[in-house]
Amino acid sequence: MTETARVVISVLVGLVALFLAQLTAAPSLAADYDVGSIHIAQPWSRATPKGAITGAGYMTITNRGTTPDRVSCVSSDASAQCQIHSMTMEGGVMKMRPVEGGLEIKPGETVTLAPVGFHMMLVKLKHPLEAGQTVKATLKFDKAGTVDVDYPVMALGASAPGGAGGMNMQGGGKMQMDKR
Repeated sequence: MTETARVVISVLVGLVALFLAQLTAAPSLAADYDVGSIHIAQPWSRATPKGAITGAGYMTITNRGTTPDRVSCVSSDASAQCQIHSMTMEGGVMKMRPVEGGLEIKPGETVTLAPVGFHMMLVKLKHPLEAGQTVKATLKFDKAGTVDVDYPVMALGASAPGGAGGMNMQGGGKMQMDKR
């Protein structure tokens, strides 16, 4: 089985588990982080099913400065790689792609990384993400600098802090992960 096939299967297993999950954990309060003019709020992650090789991290990033900045994920204690990804629907097919060169955050802009849209992808997990634990990732901003962020891991299928998030694939949508 190719690495791409393993990643796609892992993501699909996670999605099926998400849809089947009946209980959601109440979001725990996570610390906010400031680095330069950047403010990071509500970092969180979801537990992964046994055997999953990918996970994800979510947060809200606000650029309080006067110039644009770009964010990339440099490393994570839970995975071999971490990347900022985009998720889009194209012709009924969900596609995930790494954001090349980092995700731009314009001055005064707030960008939410959530289960649908932009997110931090943890690739080649070293171990399953378990509810109640924390995942650490190092984020690098081109101008603001580097910051270590702790992502509390919530239950499989948990909603984002404040009740947003979650994924709904209607109409027989398919998912495809592009390796770029």
